[in-house]
Amino acid sequence: MRKIPPLNAIKAFEAAGRHISFTKAAIELCVSHGAISKQVALLEDWLNTRLFIRIQSHLELTDAGKTLLLTVTPALDRIALTSLQLLDKSTPTTLNINAPPTFTMRWLIPRISSFQRKHNDIEIKLTTSTAPIDFREFSYDIAIRGFHEALEIENSFPFMTETIIPICHPDLIEKRKVLRPQDISQHTLISYDTEPMKWAEWALMAKIDSLQTGNALQFEQMYFALQAASEGLGIVLVPLFLVADDIASGRLCAPFGTLGARQRQYFAVSRPGKKDNIVMNDFCNWLSKESAETENIIRHLIDR
Repeated sequence: MRKIPPLNAIKAFEAAGRHISFTKAAIELCVSHGAISKQVALLEDWLNTRLFIRIQSHLELTDAGKTLLLTVTPALDRIALTSLQLLDKSTPTTLNINAPPTFTMRWLIPRISSFQRKHNDIEIKLTTSTAPIDFREFSYDIAIRGFHEALEIENSFPFMTETIIPICHPDLIEKRKVLRPQDISQHTLISYDTEPMKWAEWALMAKIDSLQTGNALQFEQMYFALQAASEGLGIVLVPLFLVADDIASGRLCAPFGTLGARQRQYFAVSRPGKKDNIVMNDFCNWLSKESAETENIIRHLIDR
């Protein structure tokens, strides 16, 4: 007869060991921090071995914990994949995702590996577009777009709030010492063809009476406009979530905070008739969790 530890304790330990964090494990498993701690303690008692140690405020695996994790993670991955195949015979071998270019390059690609680790038998195919969603013409399974109004489309759900604000290189602020909203026309204003908000709209929402645009730079795509701002060539209106990491690291700044900000929602829309597809549902749930982490970073940036 096999002598197996409690499976809930194994799941809690594996998530905590993979993240090296009880908090992140709790978020992944949709339980409380205390529940993870209790399950790990239960497993340690069962094994009569410490699996984690705390060094100051830092959590580390013990040698025993590292050894156990190397066995448990692949085992749980195999169980999960086999279960998916048995539950959904129509599970696709390829998941086609279509999203705007800059969203894909700056937000989706840096995070997609965490989804792939759980679904390493699924090939992720990313394509980019800002065109209206059309499942009849295109073969993507999930389309991601930003909308100012709520969607009344089957299989759609909002997963992240987009806050559009001016951003620039910190050198622009340091050279001018103080940059007031009224002085923005003294700077080069960067625009792009696919922008969701025009400078005139921002000025109106920021209650600036007159926006005189002297120098201006115009690009086709947001990515190039953002790169120009990163090089210190001017100020651009972009979604805050795309530059949150850059602002946190000091590579970019938001000179006016959320003054005049405009918000819209990003939606993930699944192909009609695929409502119960497990992999597509898992991807949408993954989007929600990743966007929640991004929005937590943004709240910290705004509040500090």
